[in-house]
Amino acid sequence: VQLVESGGDTVQAGGSLRLSCAASGYTSGGYCMGWFRQAPGKEREKVASIYSRDGLTWYADSVKGRFTVSRDNGKNTVYLQMNALKPEDTAVYYCVRSVQTYGGSRWPREVNYRGQGTQVTVS
Repeated sequence: VQLVESGGDTVQAGGSLRLSCAASGYTSGGYCMGWFRQAPGKEREKVASIYSRDGLTWYADSVKGRFTVSRDNGKNTVYLQMNALKPEDTAVYYCVRSVQTYGGSRWPREVNYRGQGTQVTVS
């Protein structure tokens, strides 16, 4: 499975961006897809995830109420709508995919694939 992110950009604080992640290759079956981010000098932070079958989502406390994760199963694509962006949201955002099909409103136990990342800068 290959994951390709897009949508990263530079925006002013308070602005919005939508990231997309398209999966290709062997994509049949259920899955969980999500995003984590990493800023220079900081630890990796899980951001949000969504399960393909039941649509249950999970969010980090730092983004709740501002970010929304969604998926289009027909397009094998997951989105991250980011509103009310803050300078502390600046990071490289990575798309991830797990073969875990169900997991409640929790980050998957294991990530199997990761994209190359897309830069989000909030000034």
